[in-house]
Amino acid sequence: MSSNIGEKIKLSIFGESHGEAIGCVIDGLPAGVKLDMDKIYLDMSRRAPGKDKTATPRLEKDIPHILSGVLNGTTTGAPLAMIIENTNTKSGDYSNVLAMPRPSHSDYPAYVKYNANNDIRGGGHFSGRLTAPLVFAGAVAKQILAEKSITVGAHIAQIGNAFDDMLDKNNVTSEQLERLNKMTFAVINPDAEEKMRAEVENARMDLDSIGGMIECAVVGMPVGVGGNMFDTVEGKLAQILYGVPAVKGVSFGEGFGFAGMLGSDANDEYCVKDGEVKTVTNNNGGILGGMTTGAPIIVNVAIKPTPSISKPQRSVNLETMEDDTLVIKGRHDPCIVPRAVSVIEGAVALGILDLMM
Repeated sequence: MSSNIGEKIKLSIFGESHGEAIGCVIDGLPAGVKLDMDKIYLDMSRRAPGKDKTATPRLEKDIPHILSGVLNGTTTGAPLAMIIENTNTKSGDYSNVLAMPRPSHSDYPAYVKYNANNDIRGGGHFSGRLTAPLVFAGAVAKQILAEKSITVGAHIAQIGNAFDDMLDKNNVTSEQLERLNKMTFAVINPDAEEKMRAEVENARMDLDSIGGMIECAVVGMPVGVGGNMFDTVEGKLAQILYGVPAVKGVSFGEGFGFAGMLGSDANDEYCVKDGEVKTVTNNNGGILGGMTTGAPIIVNVAIKPTPSISKPQRSVNLETMEDDTLVIKGRHDPCIVPRAVSVIEGAVALGILDLMM
């Protein structure tokens, strides 16, 4: 099992959903970075469960405890190690899934791959709870990127049939992203929140869940970061984004919309603006030939509905090898999308920092 990523900035995530703690080690951070812990706590709280009807009622404060790599609030250049204690677990809720894999979870392939030794409680190491250390690492990365005048931010673009306004791909500002970074329910159009919450509530009352999409942007990038073929910005970001358990689709700029476009509409033409070469549009999401163009990086991420739902579902009993019906117990999100915004931001920030080093 590999839970490591990065070349210059290396992240290793450890722990299980119902273990004593989860955490991470970040290697390669520059020394002398003054960490603003309030900003880190804010990002952690945006992801933390138990604060909203759209989320699981499992209440975890998710306060990171830094073990090494920071002295007097400043990075030392040594590996930064952090843990978060699990304080509100109910492992008994998972007793009925030991022999009956949950649909659309990792249960069955992990059961086969690890000879039934995988930790099934809350999904173990496959749980979305493991995104908390990723948010921490991303929050640290954001602060280092800010010193380079690079800002990362995201919003809820869609939940079910409710949509937010989309970012202006070529004119996103750091101020706009910073505003979104402070929101627990991050939307551009305030009217979108009520409609999205209604979609989530309808799914929850029907003992179901619902998915959505997150749009993330990076502004302030210099031209020429990345490379071609197998060293592309898209490839690097997609790899870390697909490490988030709920992510099932990643696209850049117009993404799959290119399939229905003409070249004359899709091409980002050039112009000179304020003495610099700029693109007139940004359909390609700030990346060409695997390299940054200087335009904002725009990435859209599809988040699947939470697979743990309260409705009876068809499964199999692995002990008797017969068909069976599973009713999942426990506390689960009717919609993971609002909490996932800070996760996507963190993943993108960490990927960008690794590319920048």
